[in-house]
Amino acid sequence: MVEELVAAGATVGSVAVVYAMAAARVIKQYERGVVLRLGKLQHGVRGPGFTMVVPFVDRLRKVNMQIVTMPVPAQDGITRDNVTVRVDAVIYFKVVDAAEAVVQVEDYRFAVSQMAQTSLRSIIGKSDLDDLLSNREQLNQGLELMIDSPAIGWGVQIDRVEIKDVSLPETMKRSMARQAEADRERRARVINADAELQASKKLAEAAHEMAEEPAALQLRLLQTVVAVAAEKNSTLVLPFPVELLRFLERAQQALPQQQQPAVAPDSGAGNAEGGEPAPAPGAKTGQD
Repeated sequence: MVEELVAAGATVGSVAVVYAMAAARVIKQYERGVVLRLGKLQHGVRGPGFTMVVPFVDRLRKVNMQIVTMPVPAQDGITRDNVTVRVDAVIYFKVVDAAEAVVQVEDYRFAVSQMAQTSLRSIIGKSDLDDLLSNREQLNQGLELMIDSPAIGWGVQIDRVEIKDVSLPETMKRSMARQAEADRERRARVINADAELQASKKLAEAAHEMAEEPAALQLRLLQTVVAVAAEKNSTLVLPFPVELLRFLERAQQALPQQQQPAVAPDSGAGNAEGGEPAPAPGAKTGQD
């Protein structure tokens, strides 16, 4: 009798151990457990830690609640301005309702991936090439709204969508390069023309100042000579200052006026017709 009780106890203990091993589940911190009992969803999502289920009756589905980073395959499309492009993106999402993610959609990862590809092609067709290249932030927001609208019913929240790369045909790249080069050349010419205009205005002002003070021109000439002579690698020919020549010319004209003698006053003697002068007293004339 005792042996039978011991055997029965051992059998019950073995069954209990097997039952415990079959019923025991461990849910990690970043996971949530959804229990389906005979195919029916049980209320209440199991939290992280140790939990028990009914073997062969309950089915536990673990759902990862971490943020998932999913690359969106590159999509070929034609923009609104008829340019063929190839765009790829990356999407960040997470599950906010584990029960909805299990019940409402068969595979929420695959569903989000397909929705992201469809939305990306739609964004390409609605946008211009310039928007894809320079206005990506607004396109990312629009793409996020397009994906997040149906994903809310799946218990999934879209955190962020980023367009990674926009590939262009080689012909379009060359055309854009030529356009950019022409634009840079245009700006360079405008800058040079503006510099020439400012320089001409400054030179005109300097010319007016030098016209009022001719000596300023000679000072500027001497400054230029000093700047050129500092190199010491060329022969310098110094022109004779024009102002010095003008000074000598004025001095030469003033010198004869200073050396001319004073004229004696007219005594009234002499020929009335301006002929010979009157003879001196005591001189013999031809009538004697």
